Amino acid sequence: MPERDDPQVVGRRVQKLRTERGMTQKQLAEPAYTPAYISTLEAGRVRASDEALRHIAGRLGVAFEELAVGRPAHLATGLRLRLAEAQRVLADGDCEEAAARYTGLLAEAEEHGLLAEEATALLGLGETALQSGELGRAREHFERAEERLAGESLPARVPAVRGRAVSHYLAGELRYAVYLLESTLDELNRGGLHDPDALLLLYAGVIGPYMDMGAHARAAQAAEFALALAPRVADPALIARMHRSVARTLLAEGRLAEADASLAKAAELNRQLQLRTELANCHWMRGYVCAQNGELDRAEAELRQALAMFSRTRAALYRSQAAVELADVLHRRGRSAGAAELLNGVLGDFSSERGAVHAAAAHRLLGIIAEDAHDTEAAEEHYVRALSLLERAGAAGDLADLCRMLGDLLRRTGRVEAALDAYRTGLGHRTAPGTTTLGPAPAQPPL
Repeated sequence: MPERDDPQVVGRRVQKLRTERGMTQKQLAEPAYTPAYISTLEAGRVRASDEALRHIAGRLGVAFEELAVGRPAHLATGLRLRLAEAQRVLADGDCEEAAARYTGLLAEAEEHGLLAEEATALLGLGETALQSGELGRAREHFERAEERLAGESLPARVPAVRGRAVSHYLAGELRYAVYLLESTLDELNRGGLHDPDALLLLYAGVIGPYMDMGAHARAAQAAEFALALAPRVADPALIARMHRSVARTLLAEGRLAEADASLAKAAELNRQLQLRTELANCHWMRGYVCAQNGELDRAEAELRQALAMFSRTRAALYRSQAAVELADVLHRRGRSAGAAELLNGVLGDFSSERGAVHAAAAHRLLGIIAEDAHDTEAAEEHYVRALSLLERAGAAGDLADLCRMLGDLLRRTGRVEAALDAYRTGLGHRTAPGTTTLGPAPAQPPL
């Protein structure tokens, strides 16, 4: 609870409540205190003890907290209930309405000095900003939430840390996202703070950055830890998110049936919870699994379903990322013109600070389409743009493959030295995927 208000403020509050109830100072004082004491207290010349304030609060029929800090009775409980309702609105995909509710609740919590409720509202605002693609604003909200929780234990701060890491990841800052998640995991495990919810949130969150950096072994290990922790976690939304992240690693290992099963579990949990954005993510990842397995008809259907759902939830950045996956499927089905139209329609949603890995994937695919059409100049331009984005993001595996493609293009056009430079760059990233950007693995949980 915040420190008590200044004695003069408390005194004026007592006087106001007493006069509203038509009580005299003697009536308020009896039987434990004197009218003179009440007079002195109301004048702000004495700092009342907790015992005295509890007596006065009882006589006035109000809560002790209302006298001490001016907070209406049961305000914190009411705020928490409304915060839970805002969370449900966000889960249903209405980012605009959720943001409006969280903004109002944040102002109310700040007015009454309710730090925990402030942090919850800021976390909600951060999640709404993530869904709408406002990554800078999301990061600011998560940073402020972490400040409000500075006095709490590390597990309590993990949702804010994870939010910051996701905002950096979506902006293409893979290495920093991994640093945030790994250092927090290390601190939790070395400190014996084995909170299942916190650990699962971090392990599920680090799988995506690991995969994009080419650190497949670490991604697989994080997935195994997440699966082992799942039975100890009560939050079905958290388990659903974990299954979606784990599916990506299972896919990289060629375990297609298990990946599809993980996505089915996540989809079922999300249907139960009506988490529309998370459910759209499941359709997106399932489409990706089908595409890798050569089931292009099903992949297209799943990805189109994801796009439609993201459009309804106004999750702009996620919608654009799913569109890149769909364009790849269309290209593989021989509909390159449709793929190019889709990619050119979403490229404006990306930048080097916002969705860099998928922006690079879009340029890479546009380069392939241009090369198929014998437009080598356009193809080279797209490959170079993709290379620049991947280098900034540190996505080692994709970068190595792109260098090979660019080298092949340069060699075919007679620029042998430039081709060799591209190959050398790719070999540097292929030598040991992930190891050039990652330090020692974090400490492991006692599973």
